[in-house]
Amino acid sequence: MKLSARDARAYIARPDRSRAGILIYGQDPMRVADMRKAMTGALTGPNAAEEMRLTRIPAADLRKEPALLLDAVKAQGFFPGPRVALVEDATETVAKAIDAALQDWRDGDAQIVVTAGQLPPKGALRKMFEGHPNAFAIPLYDEPPSADDIADALTAAGLDRPGPDAMAALTALSRKLEPGDFRQTVEKLGLYKRGDPEPLSAEDIAACAPLSVEAALDDILNIAAEGATHEIGPLMSRLAAQGVTPVTLCIGATRHFRQLHTAASDPGGVGQGMGRLRPPVFGPRRDRMGRQASTWGRPRLEKALQILIDTDLQLRSTSRAPAAALMERALIRIAMLNRP
Repeated sequence: MKLSARDARAYIARPDRSRAGILIYGQDPMRVADMRKAMTGALTGPNAAEEMRLTRIPAADLRKEPALLLDAVKAQGFFPGPRVALVEDATETVAKAIDAALQDWRDGDAQIVVTAGQLPPKGALRKMFEGHPNAFAIPLYDEPPSADDIADALTAAGLDRPGPDAMAALTALSRKLEPGDFRQTVEKLGLYKRGDPEPLSAEDIAACAPLSVEAALDDILNIAAEGATHEIGPLMSRLAAQGVTPVTLCIGATRHFRQLHTAASDPGGVGQGMGRLRPPVFGPRRDRMGRQASTWGRPRLEKALQILIDTDLQLRSTSRAPAAALMERALIRIAMLNRP
């Protein structure tokens, strides 16, 4: 039987230990590892590894000794409690050994958990678990976490469900980070907010989010928009060390100032204009960009955009001028536009 991600979460909340086995597979190893950890923890409870109730069998070892899995399934432990025999990184080469253990499984034996990468639809492993009357297959797809996934992660970290702004910031962050990095960030938020009675805010999320090239890009664009010319050079060096090209920086700067121009040009005012931006901007970043748009005004933003368009043409031309110097000069000229 195949379980969806939502059904898998419900199963983890109330695991059925009378089931013979579970196959967890997907292209992203981190998603598979997270599901494996949650599933084995739900089936065995705490301290399973210390009490020798969790037996790990690499697929390479099982391929050499097919009896390893059946021996682990039938073995009697020294400590009471449910047991799991875990086969990691399985491929079609160990399908026969797993099939033999499933066929010989009886109530009271260790439950079989198998993890694998991407599997073909007609492969032996998928057909075996999807067609077995007492086993499950859980496919994990490369898709952003749902609201329920984020809520589960918050609950596990001891955090209450946040307000709309914080939830929007978390959702945006979950689409930028790998699953494991996002989970670690939520755990960090749990530690950051320990003992703090205030609800989770977008500012808390920004403080705990990992630094990235995108964050460094935002920094230099904000610095240029706010007129801090002396900080542009050091940040340009930092971005160059991270592999960001002047063309990429020019594209990001053009997008940023176009957003400011859109907000500043809205007939309903900057606040209404910020609400019309697509993709939407949330939290502290929205407030900061709103202040920038109000300070600049439409005429000066149009001058800044003209500088960026001219710079982009130079960067893409056959000119021999140093690209980094061209981009740095453009940002300094833009920053000086915002001086009184």
